[in-house]
Amino acid sequence: MALTICTAQLNVTVGDMEGNAQKIIAAARTAYERGARLVVTPELSICGYPAEDLLLRPAFIAACDDAVKKVARELAGLKGLHVVVGHPHGSAIRGKSVQVQQRYNAASVLCEGKVLETYAKRELPNYQVFDEYRYFTRGQGTCVFQVEGISVGLLICEDAWFTEPAQLARASGAQLLVVPNASPFHAGKSGERLARMADRAQDIELPLVYAHLVGGQDEVIFDGASFAVNADGSLAAMAPAFVEDLFYVQAEAGEQGVTLSGPKASQPDGDGELWHALVMGVRDYIGKNGFPGVLLGLSGGIDSALVLAIAVDALGADKVRAVMMPSPYTADISWIDAAEMSKRMNVRYDEISIKPMFESFLQSLSKEFAGLPEDTTEENIQARIRGVLLMALSNKFGSIVLTTGNKSEMATGYCTLYGDMAGGFAVIKDVLKTIVFRLARWRNANDPYGTGANPIPERIITRPPSAELRAGQVDQDSLPPYEVLDGILNRYMENDVGVEDIVAEGYDRATVERVARLVRINEYKRRQSPVGIRVTHRGFGKDWRYPITSKFKF
Repeated sequence: MALTICTAQLNVTVGDMEGNAQKIIAAARTAYERGARLVVTPELSICGYPAEDLLLRPAFIAACDDAVKKVARELAGLKGLHVVVGHPHGSAIRGKSVQVQQRYNAASVLCEGKVLETYAKRELPNYQVFDEYRYFTRGQGTCVFQVEGISVGLLICEDAWFTEPAQLARASGAQLLVVPNASPFHAGKSGERLARMADRAQDIELPLVYAHLVGGQDEVIFDGASFAVNADGSLAAMAPAFVEDLFYVQAEAGEQGVTLSGPKASQPDGDGELWHALVMGVRDYIGKNGFPGVLLGLSGGIDSALVLAIAVDALGADKVRAVMMPSPYTADISWIDAAEMSKRMNVRYDEISIKPMFESFLQSLSKEFAGLPEDTTEENIQARIRGVLLMALSNKFGSIVLTTGNKSEMATGYCTLYGDMAGGFAVIKDVLKTIVFRLARWRNANDPYGTGANPIPERIITRPPSAELRAGQVDQDSLPPYEVLDGILNRYMENDVGVEDIVAEGYDRATVERVARLVRINEYKRRQSPVGIRVTHRGFGKDWRYPITSKFKF
């Protein structure tokens, strides 16, 4: 007894129920022609994930219901085809001061124009970027259905991370589990995901097919790489990462149970995986929001160089514009390197000096500042002039400004409100400075999108980092060495390790306390920063919710 299963690894868009439904219909028709009789789409594939407070709107839920009906109707003539479609199901009782959920994160099994079964997710994640308790109530039942003589048990994402839902499906007669997913990416997550699903398959002695979402949604990335594991936990098949794909798995039922097999696509890892995630994040944010292109301030430094390379890989050189805005403190090598990198990447490059504007500001403020020494005030004026220029170009031509600040800067406040923080999308907001250097070297050694080899001039990578806002300035005048800073931030911010424990690991107490203080007092800046791509398990976004006003020295 054999069954061809298609995992439709789709890049859907939140709120585009019509477009998402059409993608599902097209995928199902293609899969049917190739012999598939079971098509599994990702979690909440009808509406996209995460739909956030759109799920609270009755009109949104009604549109989802209509889209599910449309998929069933359009595929009614495909005899024997079963399609698993993810969608919200139900409603909520709402008032100004109370809300009672009667809505589920569900998946329905469609066949020949009918909804055969609807399963509600039992385990609702409420950590990191997840807040499903806000929108859904827990399901209680199981779902097992027959396709080509094989009993298929349906779980949804988090259900498969726990033993009970899978055990209940097996107890209901399942010979095989299929799991629609929308599992957000972070570095190292793909290996953890595969290991946990292999453990689950071994625990209950059933094979498992994991159908994963792909694409970018605001700050969240979904990496695809759908897979299948056999009952012994061994990898049976794997789809490519970071691309849409119709991925086919063969299920053979025999005396020893169901055995799965299929192709095994090679997967990026380490810095390569991180690069693809950042590229996808930029491409989908720009494309799904309809921007004609991007522009950024190219300083001759490592951060803006990295963002430029990511943007070109994501969008192509014709949609990227670089603007060099030299000040009286800009070194000649910064001009030279910025121009050289723009040439290597074949992007439009312009220079707009901020010197006359800076001098005008200083003159206008001369009476107010009389007798006072220069300090960060004058540095911030330069950054804000640049922000004004970039936003003016954005307003005039429609391209979105990409900010170039990294996670180390965001954590410590080494950035200027309404200056270098001005923009619409923060590409490397979740990338520590030490990782910025690593990614720059990786990109110089690899050309995954064919946009140009060795794009970043070596001097940009090797020279000491500097904001170039005063004479002779380097970052380490204001911050600890990045190797030390990032080590502390990894522990303190990303993993909630306390100051005493970090000191016990060998870090200097004064340095650790200083970094912790900088993280604490700069929350007000981060609240006003643009959305950016999340690539770690703890980024400054949906999974970082700290008060601005607080006396607790966390």
